[in-house]
Amino acid sequence: MRKNKLKQIWASGGTVTVGWLHIPNTWTAELMANVGWDAVTVDMQHGLHNIETAIQMMQAISTTDAVPMARVNWNEPGGIMRLLDGGAYGIICPMVNTGAECEAFVGACRYPPEGYRSFGPTRARVYAGLDYGDFANEEILAIAMVETKKAVENIEDIASTKGLDAIFVGSGDLRLTLTGNVKPGDDNRLFDEAIDTILSTCKKHNILPGIWCPTPEHAKAMKAKGFRFIALQSDSMMLNGYARKLYNDLVD
Repeated sequence: MRKNKLKQIWASGGTVTVGWLHIPNTWTAELMANVGWDAVTVDMQHGLHNIETAIQMMQAISTTDAVPMARVNWNEPGGIMRLLDGGAYGIICPMVNTGAECEAFVGACRYPPEGYRSFGPTRARVYAGLDYGDFANEEILAIAMVETKKAVENIEDIASTKGLDAIFVGSGDLRLTLTGNVKPGDDNRLFDEAIDTILSTCKKHNILPGIWCPTPEHAKAMKAKGFRFIALQSDSMMLNGYARKLYNDLVD
């Protein structure tokens, strides 16, 4: 089976960079995958994709060395398993708030006896190799999102879930549930304290910490704090931001 490059990067002490796809288009996926990201994630939660488009985008990503990943729209086993069968080498699951929810998520990513994933790796076997079923539990990443006040309160139970590879902080939702605002403000202390709690708990349980970042400056600061899975903006945010910059430069 094809080795998961992200696990190899982490094993060598490195930090993984992640591109993010909201636009349902194979050309955008191919462009982003060729930039140099270690992984590219098809976002089924806030992106505009359906399952067919998502698999086609993962096919485009797979023409490069970038690892194809997907964020599911919810903690629902059927959706998780379809994306894995379609070739996702890692699943990011949003709004994991308890240990029980995390256990259900991880179980959907693992074949028995470690989980309850149904066997039928239709495209995954083509991308990864005919021995996919023998080694998928070792190579496929299960990444739970911690992005609410409740999840931070239950971080010990979440991080101690057997088979969980990483915790990914959804910065916007976490800040929103803690402060009532998605933008940094005077109450930033609550967010910073939550980040420190997540980092220390991940270290305690040998779980990789990850985070979504709105700017390169924020990404560098989070990397310095110890995050080792860094996602930056999204294709739609980058296009919108740069298009606005070009327009403003033109009309000034």
